Amino acid sequence: MSILITSATSASAHKLKNKLNTPDVLLGDHADLPDFMVKSTGLLKLPSPVSVSYQHEMLTLCLDKGINAVYVLTVQELDLLRESELLFKEYNIDILDGQIEI
Repeated sequence: MSILITSATSASAHKLKNKLNTPDVLLGDHADLPDFMVKSTGLLKLPSPVSVSYQHEMLTLCLDKGINAVYVLTVQELDLLRESELLFKEYNIDILDGQIEI
């Protein structure tokens, strides 16, 4: 199983990744990422939080990638995912406030 950290283009995401110190950490961002960053560094393109189906798109991504914990670094994404936290729990996926962990 893997861990996903959002806001991959931020320094906070890389700081948290180093703090977790596990090889199963994936970084993702909904911001426009150049193709070379996605291909060369393995960053995941995340759904946009302005999408009406954001929570379902994130759940699908987590299930497809075998993610069991999501560290969320933006308030907007955290608020949306917390609304669907029960649904994520049904699939054993934890939604965590990444700012607390840094």
